Amino acid sequence: MLEGRARAGGISGAPHSCLHLGRGLVKEFAGLQNWESVEGGERSFRMVHAKSWTLKKHFEGYPTNSNFELKITELPPLKNGEVLLEALFLTVDPYMRVVAKRLKEGDTMMGQQVARVVESKNSALPTGTIVVAFSGWTTHSISDGKELEKLPTEWPDTLPLSLALGTVGMTGLTAYFGLLDICGVKGGETVMVNAAAGAVGSVVGQIAKLKGCKVVGAAGSDDKVAYLKKVGFDVAFNYKTVESLEETLKKASPDGYDCYFDNVGGEFSNTVICQMKKFGKIAICGAMSTYNSTGPPPPGPPPEIIIFLELRMEGFIVTRWQGDVRQKALKDLLKWVSEGKIQYHEHIKEGFENMPAAFMGMLKGENLGKTIVKA
Repeated sequence: MLEGRARAGGISGAPHSCLHLGRGLVKEFAGLQNWESVEGGERSFRMVHAKSWTLKKHFEGYPTNSNFELKITELPPLKNGEVLLEALFLTVDPYMRVVAKRLKEGDTMMGQQVARVVESKNSALPTGTIVVAFSGWTTHSISDGKELEKLPTEWPDTLPLSLALGTVGMTGLTAYFGLLDICGVKGGETVMVNAAAGAVGSVVGQIAKLKGCKVVGAAGSDDKVAYLKKVGFDVAFNYKTVESLEETLKKASPDGYDCYFDNVGGEFSNTVICQMKKFGKIAICGAMSTYNSTGPPPPGPPPEIIIFLELRMEGFIVTRWQGDVRQKALKDLLKWVSEGKIQYHEHIKEGFENMPAAFMGMLKGENLGKTIVKA
């Protein structure tokens, strides 16, 4: 972003040869976007170049650097009612691997960001306002303000703004509604969650503990297992090193499972579903084990298990819950985090240029907790 001040006869910082040019030529020379009146007859300008990561080529298997392209776009001046946003933190999430199929090659990658309003022609969103925006993988964007969400007024100064993309944002809400609405857990029940040290799974387990449940979690490294035990999981295991997933699950809960929060899908889920209690509930949040597969999907669970145990399986997308119920959930999550009842861990990568690397690393399980890119 380039900012400066100019008079009709010259522009600060411009070569001496242009100091006596007229106003129109000075503007053309400077490539100015906005030209606003200020005190003393001076003019201020702002020229904004947005960096954006685009989908250069659709994914086949695991994404690689060749799937992405960094583009720079010059943004137009603001219209009345619009604001200019500058990204502070950006998120990468597993769903992007699937939803990217809907993009055209050359489109900007989708996703949320925490952004600051750096210029405003909207009285409801003055300069300096912090918002959550679905602007995608871009450093700067223009919005009419209608889809922007301000941070709660009670947001404590002690909490990082990036949590609005994670534990007190979309991933926290996913855990909250999947566990409390889809599974409808009650105290005394047993909950199984996989990818349990990820952005969603780690919150699922902690909310379940707050509600008085026994929680069993699976993760992909010993460090992640140690983290799960630290935040209160009753049983946690490394699914990559156990001799038998079936036996490990039976040992963790001999009577079976009331709720299964599934982030992984595939053969792992088939094994868990065979150990559900009668009338058990399964919240299907994701299927990370299949997202990067190039072969046919694995077979599903045995139909007779679902029929005779009278299981309820339901897929869901967090955007289903809006309005008052969403605001209540955000307040609950913010309260629990502020009080230390839910702990969080962020896997932060520095630099907007590292968006693809952060995304690819998250898909390979390199993160503990929520993956965030600090712009």
